[in-house]
Order: sequence, then structure tokens, then C-alpha cells
Amino acid sequence: MQKLRELFSDTLVYGISSVLARFINYLLVPLYTDVFSPAKYGIIGLVYAGITFLNVLFTFGMESAYLRYAENRKEAANIFKTLQLGLLGFATILCGVLWLTMPILLPVFNLTTDTTGIFLLMLGILWFDTLSIVPMAELRLVRRTWLFASLKFLNVIINLGLNFYLILGLGFGIEAVFISNLAASLMMTLLVWAFTADLLKGNWNSEWMKKAFGFGWPFVPSGIGYAINEMLDRFLLNNMDPANAEEIYGSGTTPEDIVGIYNACYKMAVFMLLLVQMYRMAWQPFFMRHARDKDSPALFGQAFIWFNGFSAALFLGVALFKEQIVAITVPGLNATLIGSDYWMGLEIVPFLLLAYWFHGWYINFSSGVFIKEKTRVLYKITLMGAVITITANLALIPHFGMTGSAAATLLSYCAMAVTLGIFSKKVMHVHYHLPQSFALMAVLAVLVFGEPAFQNLFAGEIITKFVLLITGIFVTALYLWRFIRGD
Repeated sequence: MQKLRELFSDTLVYGISSVLARFINYLLVPLYTDVFSPAKYGIIGLVYAGITFLNVLFTFGMESAYLRYAENRKEAANIFKTLQLGLLGFATILCGVLWLTMPILLPVFNLTTDTTGIFLLMLGILWFDTLSIVPMAELRLVRRTWLFASLKFLNVIINLGLNFYLILGLGFGIEAVFISNLAASLMMTLLVWAFTADLLKGNWNSEWMKKAFGFGWPFVPSGIGYAINEMLDRFLLNNMDPANAEEIYGSGTTPEDIVGIYNACYKMAVFMLLLVQMYRMAWQPFFMRHARDKDSPALFGQAFIWFNGFSAALFLGVALFKEQIVAITVPGLNATLIGSDYWMGLEIVPFLLLAYWFHGWYINFSSGVFIKEKTRVLYKITLMGAVITITANLALIPHFGMTGSAAATLLSYCAMAVTLGIFSKKVMHVHYHLPQSFALMAVLAVLVFGEPAFQNLFAGEIITKFVLLITGIFVTALYLWRFIRGD
């Protein structure tokens, strides 16, 4: 249990900072949905979707490569400087190429020649974020968790403050969103460079660059597949047949509106994504530190069980009370967490929460692949998920709109998690108690999706929600108790 406490401690530090940061950053959602129309908010969603896609090419898997090889502290400085210089050159070249192709790319983001500034701001964000990847990975590797958390928190504070000042104080439009992000990225990058400057005393080593490239390149197609799973739905919804949009959501509803509504309601899934991401930040360095321990298979299986317990509780709370959560009024803004014009998309939330829960499984299963250096399988699995995402979106969007996109995301993440779990078990045997874990997820999904039917059994919507919540918590407790007893 001492090792699990170490994992829990690091996850908690990352979690506290991430929760606070995300909570503060979440205040931007009521601001945006109160000030901007769904169509304008849709542009924000498309540009950030583009950042997600391009970030994969800019970083080229170097974060994972650094975590893998810089564990050798004698060579850490050489690896650090080599990867930083490599990323500096690569990111600069990519920005130049994207700038030259800007006229072709603008329509993809619903931008015009009058809004080219937003595209240039996007490039600046990508450049600075890329050059902070390796220094931030160094902080994680040496467990400078509080410094890592503080820098992330500062990034959010700057971003939030500038957004409110530029939009409410100076009356800026959506360009304020990207100006604020660029300023926050610039400040965080400069600070993390200062804290890791000693490592720049190392030497360029082409052999380390080749080794890092060999380890990291599979993460490019893997990352592109992940970006497709995460972000392609915005572009596909944006190209939805306007007649289908009006048929599903009512007269006057445009595909641009649907993108904005979908992007806003997608934010509700951030609660599960937050849990998964803060766990990932602690999990990757943790399993590399304990890879050679004799009890590592049992340890990794125990971590998976506890991850499911926390995920189950979060899924129940958010999925059952999503309508009440979005209706919370933000003090000082006189606006709800998500504007009422966007509530028609809340039906997508349970699908996305389950999808991110499966993504957490995928992260757990990746330990054996990293340890045995079988990372090439990751891009194959992720591209498989991308094919499922594209196919399912194209099939479901014309009939179900946003719900079809959310269901496609769930199908993709489920398929990827199961496939990686099967492969990972072959290279490193870990007892994940998968039948019991699937059963837990299935029971909770029945409780959430069956809520309308259960309301016929109980007096009132809120009472039904609390009964289902208590039932789900009881089922989760039984699941954990079975593990605690050692069954």
C-alpha cells in the first residue's frame, strides 16, 4: 500500500492544481456562452480542435521519449538539450509551412481574411506550448509536483484574467480568447525554462535524437488518431447537412450553431477527463519507477481497481445531475455555468463521461507497452479507433446529430481500451479483474440511461436521481470491497 499511497499522493497534487485550474478556467464557459453566439463559440471550438491536431505534429512524441530515457540521470542534461533544440527547429519550420498555407486553411476553421490574426495567434500558442513540453516533463520525472502544479495554475490565472479584461473591459471579440492563451503560454514557457536552465548545460547528441525519434515517432500517428477521436466530430458536425440540422433540432438551427452547442456541452465531460489526466500525469512516472519491482503486476492491477472506484463515483454524480450543474449561477457574472441556449446538447454528457472512463483504462493498460518498449502498437490501435470514429460519425450524425457524435466517441474509446488491454496482457501479465470492471460500468450505465424509466417508480425527478446515486455508490462499494478482501 505504500507504493499506492505514493501514486495517490502525486495524483492528488496534480489533481488539486488541475481541479483548481480547471474550475477557474471553467468560468470562461459561462462567459463565452453568455457573450458569444453558438456560431461564434463554434469557431473557438474549431480552432482549438486544430490546435489539438497540430500539437501532435509539433511535439512528435518527445514528451514520452524524455520520460522514458531521462530516467538515466547521468545523461538527462544531454537528452534535455538535444530534444529542446530538435523541437525548436522543428516547431519553427512547421509554423513557417502553416503560415504559407494559411489561405487554404482559413475556411477549415470558419475564418476569413479579416480574421487571419486568430490563425497567427494559434501558431504562436503552438510554438510556445511545444517548447515547454520537455521542461514540464522534467518536473514530472523528478517529482517537482508542486512546481509543476504552480506553473499550470499560473497559466490558467493569466488566461482567465486576460479573457475577462479583454472581453468585458475592452469589448474584444473572440480574438481575446487566443490573445489571452498566447500570453499565458508565453509566461509559463519562460518560467519553466528558467527553472530547468541548468539542464541546457548538456551537449547535443545525435544518437539520443535518433533514439528519441525511434521511440517517439509512433506517438505521431497515435496522437493524430487521438486527435481524430477527440476533435474531428466538430468538423464533421460543421459540415452537417443544414436540412438534417433543422429536422433534428428545429427550424433555424444551423450546423455552425450545433458545433457551438456541442463544444459547450462537451465541457461537462471535463470532470472525467480531469480525473484521467491528473491520474496519467502521476501514473506514467510511477510505473516507470516501479517497472522492475517484483510485485509490479499486482501493484498495477490494484491501481486500476481504485481508478475505477473514483471514476464510477464521478460518472454517477455528473451524469445524473448534469441539468442541475449547468444551471448553477456564477457569482458576479449573472450567468449560468453554461448558457441556457446551449442546454439542448446535454444528452451527450453520459456518453462522453463513459468514453473518458474507457480512456482511463487505456492509460492504465499502456504500462506494459511502455515498459517493454512495444509502443508501435499504440498508433495501430489509435488509428483503429480513428477509423471507428470517422465511420460512426458519418453513419450517425445525419440521424442523431450531436448524440451520434458522442456515441461514436464512446464506441472508439471502448474499442481502443479493450484492444490495448488484450495486447498489454500478452507482454506483461496484470490481473485487471476486467469482468467485474465491465460489470460495474454496465450497471452504472443502466442506472443513468434508464433514469427516465425509473422516474415512474419514484415520486419526482430529484428523488429518483438520489435513489439512483445511492444505488450506484452501493454497487461501487461492493466492487471495491471485493478487491479489499483480496478476491
